[in-house]
Amino acid sequence: MQLTRAGFLALLWLFVLVALRVVRSDLYSASGMRVSMPGASRLPGKKSRGKSKSPRQMVVTHGALAGTRISLDGRPILIGRADDSTLVLDDDYASTRHARLSLRGSDWYVEDLGSTNGTYLDRAKVTGPTKVPLGVPIRIGKTVIELRS
Repeated sequence: MQLTRAGFLALLWLFVLVALRVVRSDLYSASGMRVSMPGASRLPGKKSRGKSKSPRQMVVTHGALAGTRISLDGRPILIGRADDSTLVLDDDYASTRHARLSLRGSDWYVEDLGSTNGTYLDRAKVTGPTKVPLGVPIRIGKTVIELRS
């Protein structure tokens, strides 16, 4: 009987410690959201649909980083949980190196980098490099991104 009580007490303490660790990691990860590319801002703005056909910025429209804008300067944009990503996502459904946006000619393409949960262009799963039209949502976990002019 004593052994059963001691085992139950140990199991209860283990549960409490695991719960505290989860809460602690959630609190610290919420303050860790960042964009590591110069020129990116976290200022929400109005949706602008200019007359130019080529995208000039990437905008996060939904998710923890909603309102973030990154200027498109021709360099590839790496998206994921890795600290060296251009857009660092704190999203349980995003992989470390989830997706890449790259310029090919005058068009931008999205490519899934072997992520666990996939990358979606509009509602279609991205299986290879796929051209991204202006204003079409790219979904990575809970984060939605659009290219805008």
